[in-house]
This record gives sequence, C-alpha cells and structure tokens, in this order.
Amino acid sequence: MAFTASFIQELRDETSKIFAICSSLNKENLFVQKINELAVPNNSNGLLIKTEHFFLSDCIEMYNLCLGKENDRARFTLAYYYDALRNGSFADEKEVKSLNSLVGSENFKKHISKIRSENSLLWSKPSDKKYFIPSVLLEINNPDCERILEKYQNFLQYSYEVKFKNREDFGVFIGLETKDKKNENSDVTFVSENDSLEIVLQELDQLIGLEEVKKDVYELINLLKIQKKRSSEGLKNIEVTLHTVFLGPPGTGKTSVARLLSRVFKHLGFLSKGQMYETDREGMIAGYVGQTASKVDKVVEESLGGVLFIDEAYALTQNALGNDYGSEAVNTLLKRMEDHRADLAVVVAGYTEPMKDFVESNPGLRSRFNRFFRFDHFTPEQLFLIFENFCKNSDFIIDADAKEKLTDTFELLYSKKDENFGNARVVRNLFEKCVQNQANRIVSLSLINQEVLKTFTETDVPEPKDTQNQISFFIG
Repeated sequence: MAFTASFIQELRDETSKIFAICSSLNKENLFVQKINELAVPNNSNGLLIKTEHFFLSDCIEMYNLCLGKENDRARFTLAYYYDALRNGSFADEKEVKSLNSLVGSENFKKHISKIRSENSLLWSKPSDKKYFIPSVLLEINNPDCERILEKYQNFLQYSYEVKFKNREDFGVFIGLETKDKKNENSDVTFVSENDSLEIVLQELDQLIGLEEVKKDVYELINLLKIQKKRSSEGLKNIEVTLHTVFLGPPGTGKTSVARLLSRVFKHLGFLSKGQMYETDREGMIAGYVGQTASKVDKVVEESLGGVLFIDEAYALTQNALGNDYGSEAVNTLLKRMEDHRADLAVVVAGYTEPMKDFVESNPGLRSRFNRFFRFDHFTPEQLFLIFENFCKNSDFIIDADAKEKLTDTFELLYSKKDENFGNARVVRNLFEKCVQNQANRIVSLSLINQEVLKTFTETDVPEPKDTQNQISFFIG
C-alpha cells in the first residue's frame, strides 16, 4: 500500500503527544520507581528505563496480537513509533515517495523483526499482566491511565486499521480486561453506553418499597451535585465519602441499589467507570498466609473506577474456623481504600446487628463508613407486587381465587417474619413453586390453550401454612 503525507503527519502529531505524556511520567518518582521494579534491567549500569521504552514495549505486545494481519502499514507505524520514542527522530512527510519504497524491502522487514525482539521488555517476576504502564498507573491511581489507553488504541488503529466501538471493547481485545467477568464468588456489572442519570433515577423510582432508601439516595445526589457546583465556583468543600453501609435483612434490594449507586456516582463525575464488582468473604480471604492480601488487591483492582460491593461483610471478622485471615483482609482493604480514595467506592452490606459490630470492630472501618442506608422488610402488599412482577416478566396471570390465597400467604409470612426472612427471595421461590404446580395440573389436559398456559389458579398456590413451614425449616 502507499502511504500519504497526511498519514505520516498524523503519526508525527500522535507520537509527539505520546512523547509529551512519557516525559511527564518520567518526572514522577513514584511511577518511575514502581515501573522499573516490574522489568528486568536492560543494561548493567543500573540506569532506569524511561517511560518511552515501556510504552514501545507495550505497543509491541499489542502489535504481536495481530501478526496474522501484519502488512506494510503496520510495519511502517511500528518503525515510526520506534524512531520517535527511542531515537527522538520523526520521519519527514516530504520524503513520502522514498519511505514507500523503503517499506516494501526485505531489509525493512528484517528491521521490524529486530525492533520487536530488542525492545520487548521482560517482567522481573512472573505476572498475568501484559502491559507495564497501565499496571502501574492503576496501582497508584494516576489519572493518566485513560490517556495512555487511548494512545494504545490509536496505535492499533494506525497499525492495523482496527476499529473499536468503545474503550471497553478495546480493553477486551488486547487482553487488558474481560467482559462480564464472573467466578464463583464475584460478579461484575458494567454500565451501558446509553445510560444516563435520568435512566438510573427512573429505575430507582420503579423499585417496589424502599421509600427511606430512595430518600437517602436522592439526598446524597443533591449533596454531590452541590459539591460539584461549589468546586466549579472555586469554593471549598467538605470531604464527602462515597463508602456506605447497607443494613437490613436479605432479599430487600441491597444489591440492586448498590448497582444503581455505582451508576449515579459515574454520571455525577465522582467515579470514572461506574461498574459494580460484587463479592463476599470467600472472594477476599485465602486459606494460607500471605495470599489474602493479593486476593484483596485483585478485587480492588477490578473495582477501580466503580463500586466494590461486599455482601455479608460482617463474615470477614467472624472467626469461626480459628485459623482465619479476616483481619488481614480488612486491613488490606482499608489501605487500598485510602490509596484509591479518589476513584473507588466500597459498599458493605448485611444483617443490621452483625454489620454494626463489623463497623465497630476496627477504628479504620468506623472512620471510613459513616453513611448508613437501612433496608426494611417488605410489607404483605409489597410482597404481592413483587410476585405480580415475576408473573408479568414470565407471561403469567393470577385469577381471583389465587390472588386471595397469595394475599393470605404474604400476610402470614409477614406476621411470622424474623431477621432471617428472605423477602423477595421467598417470593421468587413461591413463584417457582406455583409454576411447578401449574405444570403438574395442566400437563394431562386434552385442551391446552394460551389462557390455560399462563393462568395461576388457587390450586397452583401452596397452602399458606405449608409455605411458612417450608421457610421455617430452611431457616432453622
């Protein structure tokens, strides 16, 4: 292919901007120290490796991802970056004709192979990370990380003309992150491109019940909006913590509200990404000395820019096994919360009394968590509305007799509730039992039409006492 003078000028402008970023990072002592600890020294005189070399090494790592598509454009782009970042030399767009002739030669291809082999830095210790600069910038919470990733993305677009819908897709492509990361003890919820504060607030308003929680959320939003306005006017602000404690029984919407909060914080400009990383004790505590801290570090790294939601957080400090590392997990978490206080919110949740004990168990927890949202049991009427939502979402309707029986059931369950009552989870289990009972009732019918398929009758709803006894059995 033939390169144009305008393309070469684009590369000049881009690498000039990269050079400026690298020069700035070279002046940050903490960054320089940490990034040089990651790499095998490439000289014997103890000199530190400059950021430009790390940037080029990271580019080569990305370049190698697409070797199957390697072409003259990719080779030329890599050579241009190499000359600019390592030698401070910028090809002249006026020499476009001779440059086009050079790129097609076998010697130039050998030159590219040499650049790749001699400028790929090695990690000093085994690591699952691939890119030096983002690793350190994320660790020290440096805002230049997004700018660097933008430059990485531009490098791939210049080299291979690869187009990405958004930054997240680019991160997935180069292996920096994965979509919908899930394992046994964690789950990540990302923010849609089309999301907005108005959409979040509509979803909040549509939640059944939770009137006190909704009020707390709106009051927090008002406070954050005014803080932003005061900052824009050059006025001083008090420090507002985003870290929050959710108190209440299970099945009352704590996880749903935490997801909404993470999006609120993003849209108000207090978090950069707005994703929510959900985990629990098992996701943070390891079984051997020294492993818990690294496990917590990984959880925090996945949460940066968003909310880390720890369910049943009180379990971190309940030492039931004797040989436990919960205190190590808490102390590591507190340190990371301080390190990343500008772009991380932690929400801890669980039963009211154990959570109060958890917060009071460590002075650091008490100082960082001073915002409490209280989640109450759903009323019988609200439990019925939740059941109706399950029906609506699954194309079921409830006849009059079934409604009456369900009303009796929810009134009985509410009257017998205790702190362990599962609220919406109990409703879901009851809904699934009704689905099973309906299937058993109609499977042998000679005529099954749409109305039969979607209708719950009184016989499909278990007896209220049976439902109560089943709940008591599982809780007990």
